[in-house]
Amino acid sequence: MIRLGALDRLALAGAAVAASAGVWALRRFDPNAANNPFPGCLFHELTGYWCIGCGMTRAMHALVHGQLLAALSMNPLAMLALPTLPLLLAVSRGWVPPRWLQPLARWVSEPKLWLIALPAYWILRNLPWFPFTLLAPPAG
Repeated sequence: MIRLGALDRLALAGAAVAASAGVWALRRFDPNAANNPFPGCLFHELTGYWCIGCGMTRAMHALVHGQLLAALSMNPLAMLALPTLPLLLAVSRGWVPPRWLQPLARWVSEPKLWLIALPAYWILRNLPWFPFTLLAPPAG
């Protein structure tokens, strides 16, 4: 069981407010439309290459509208990693997951995984050949 101190509860409340505001903005505004309030990727604008986060806003927009396949097409790694975030946060705060979840928790908590996966994803999504082109977000 996780014991939450006053600062933990405040941080959790702040995260809930921020997440609610983000969901509201993503439901209200379409990042695919002209004149949307969301900023574009500065890295992509300067270099022409996709960064790790490129397509994330459009993916989250699709996700809050229930379009899972569209979200996966925008940023596959982010959509696959998103469900692990609550697990990572809980484990980092001292929660011991049930036995059946412990191998996954150990695996995704390993820094080496992310030190290899993130740069590899960054490189692979910029390769101009199939199937790597599937990792890049659709133009838009």
